[in-house]
Amino acid sequence: MAAGTESAPYIKIRNLTKKFGDFTALREISLDIFESEFICFLGPSGCGKTTLLRAIAGLDIQTSGTVEQDQKDISALPPAERDFGIVFQSYALFPNLTVYKNVAYGLENRKLPRARIKDRVTELLGLVGLSDQGAKYPAQLSGGEQQRVALARAMATSPGLLLLDEPLSALDAKVRVHLRHEVKDLQRRLGVTTIMVTHDQEEALTMADRIVVMDHGVIEQVGTPEEIYGAPATSFVADFIGTMNFVSGTVEAEGSIKIGNITLVCETEDMSTGQAVTAAIRPEDIDAEAILEGGENVVEVEIAAMEFLGSYYRVALGGAAIGEQGIRADLSINLVRRKNLEVGSKIPVRFPAQFIRIYPGD
Repeated sequence: MAAGTESAPYIKIRNLTKKFGDFTALREISLDIFESEFICFLGPSGCGKTTLLRAIAGLDIQTSGTVEQDQKDISALPPAERDFGIVFQSYALFPNLTVYKNVAYGLENRKLPRARIKDRVTELLGLVGLSDQGAKYPAQLSGGEQQRVALARAMATSPGLLLLDEPLSALDAKVRVHLRHEVKDLQRRLGVTTIMVTHDQEEALTMADRIVVMDHGVIEQVGTPEEIYGAPATSFVADFIGTMNFVSGTVEAEGSIKIGNITLVCETEDMSTGQAVTAAIRPEDIDAEAILEGGENVVEVEIAAMEFLGSYYRVALGGAAIGEQGIRADLSINLVRRKNLEVGSKIPVRFPAQFIRIYPGD
């Protein structure tokens, strides 16, 4: 279920700060997470995403601020009294227990009847595709299978919140891609509110209902994958997510900027004439198909270099109009073949105004 405004947040974080001595790992974090959402905390190493996850779990109590779960203040509760299951990057399975016993561990601690434990473990092993692996030990399983066991164990007690700390980063690329679809499918079927920490932008874009982009202990932007990718709120988000061209310029007038020797029409918002700006546009948003010369934001460029990437070419654009700034564009392989494009070819391209974003500063 995507976030809405009609119901109260399931997780409500307000003004959360975490300090380690003189170092501030989290600074005044406020965030609402709604029931059944899949949220990704995304950012580079050291940005505070794991510290925030651990604060929600009670593994690292915040220095100040509050955490509420299901309208109950859990800010000072120890982890054992909070309602969550957690999966770590390292799996953290008990090596001396079978798969069945690993999954049953939390249920046995709750002194549930043996028949009920058996039914629940059987159900969970079926959900994660390991119905026939219950008698094996963790060392007898692949990395992907071990992570499935860790997921089943985390879900065994039917927690209201599932916390995933870089759960797929120790796996090889092919297994990681396969398992992230399985994890998302499992989360949808169970409807459990889930928070996942990751530094992998592709993982966040494909799995999350909303992404929380963090840097240096603060939240840079919260939004859907489409919002984060298509409308990055800051130059950091624009640079961190996907591939982006950044070029220096100035605001020429309201609704236009000057870059090199060209004027581009775009949204300048509240920026003043003459202000230094950084303009950003993604390579795939630069249009080279059926361009009318003399049209809005149409510029003649020269192809300075070409990189073949299968279904498209990533080309470096140059020419007198652009100057030395260096702009990359993605051209379809069909366009390159049809126009017989090569290094040195001159073509008109269009910089669509709706895809140009500008940020203060050079």
